[in-house]
Amino acid sequence: QVQLVESGGGSVQAGGSLRLSCTASGYTSSSRYCMGWFRQAPGKEREGVAAIDNNGSTRYTDSVKGRFTISQDNAENTLYLQMTSLKPEDTAIYYCAATARCLYYWLLAPTRYTYWGQGTQVTISS
Repeated sequence: QVQLVESGGGSVQAGGSLRLSCTASGYTSSSRYCMGWFRQAPGKEREGVAAIDNNGSTRYTDSVKGRFTISQDNAENTLYLQMTSLKPEDTAIYYCAATARCLYYWLLAPTRYTYWGQGTQVTISS
């Protein structure tokens, strides 16, 4: 059973930066999985923010391109999301997720993911 634990959320002012981490355990082989970051703001649907497939290719939702960077350390089974130039509209609970159903086209689709972390709150003040 894959388990995911996020950390690194918090409250910062607009224009600031945060780095989220997601530590995974229970993998038989981390290279089999695609990983992603998703977020959900109050009253809104969960949306894909950034994801990386098992070949290292990445996808970002348009609103974070140029500001967020997803990366992973396979040796440490850790996924990161570096967030810069943060805006109030980035405020949400951020979730880490994993799936063995890797298909680049669907990387940002929450329904494709099987395993989810508990989420970490990110709050950006203006």
